[in-house]
Amino acid sequence: MLSLNASQDAPADLQAPRASSLRHPHAGARTEVDRVYDDIFDAVMDRRLLPGAKLTEATLCSVFDCTRATVRAALAQLAHDKIVLIEPNRGAFVWQPQAKETRDVFAMRRALECTVVDMLLALPDLAQRLEPLYAMVGRERQAFECGDRISWIRLSNAFHVELAQLLDNDVLTDILHSLCARSSLIIAYYDTPGQSACSYFEHQDILDKLAQGDAAGAKSAMQHHLHDCEERMGEPDKAPAADPWLAFSVKR
Repeated sequence: MLSLNASQDAPADLQAPRASSLRHPHAGARTEVDRVYDDIFDAVMDRRLLPGAKLTEATLCSVFDCTRATVRAALAQLAHDKIVLIEPNRGAFVWQPQAKETRDVFAMRRALECTVVDMLLALPDLAQRLEPLYAMVGRERQAFECGDRISWIRLSNAFHVELAQLLDNDVLTDILHSLCARSSLIIAYYDTPGQSACSYFEHQDILDKLAQGDAAGAKSAMQHHLHDCEERMGEPDKAPAADPWLAFSVKR
C-alpha cells in the first residue's frame, strides 16, 4: 500500500509549521478529502510541486491510497482556492499566475497587512503577544543560514499569517492565508535562483516598529517588505518541469 509521507518536514527544533496547519488551526478531525488537499497544498507551498506540474488522478489515487471521488473533491477545492487549475479534457495542473494576478495579489496584501498593523497597535498587550513572533523570526534566520530551504519558506510564510492570528479574527486570517498561498505560487513561478528574498531581517524590522508603537514606521516597513518581495521576482522559469511525483516521499 502506498502512503504519502512528508519526509521533508522541518526539523523539530525549527518548529516550521506546514502551510496547511495554518488554514484552520482550530479544525476538528480531518476527512480523506482534507488529507489529500493538505498534502498537495503543502507540496505546492514548499515549492516541491511547481506551477504547471500536472496532477494525474490515477497517480494521485495510488499515492494517497484513496478513491477517485476523493481525489476529484480535493482537486475541486484546490481549484476553488486558486492553487490548481482544472482544464476540460486536459486535467489538473498547479496554477500558473498571470502578471495582472501578481499585481492584484500584492496590492491586496499591502492594503490588508497595513490594516493588520493598525489593528495590532490597538491591542493593550501587543509587546507580550509579539514574543512568539520574535522567536519565529529567529528560527527563520537559522533555517536560512543553515540552508534548510523548506523550513525557511514555511517560516517566512507563517510569519504573516501568525501575525494576523494575534487578532483572533478568523475571517481576516483566512483571507490573508489565501493571499499568502497565492503569493507563494507567484514567487515559485518567477523565482530566480540566488535572488530569493532574505526576509527575516525585514520581519524583524516590522516587529521592532510594532513593539515601539510606531504606526507609520510599521506600515512603511510592511509596505517596503511586500514591495521588495514583488520586485525581486525575475522572469518565469521556462525550463522543463521535473517529475512532479518526486515532490512526495512514497513508502511501501
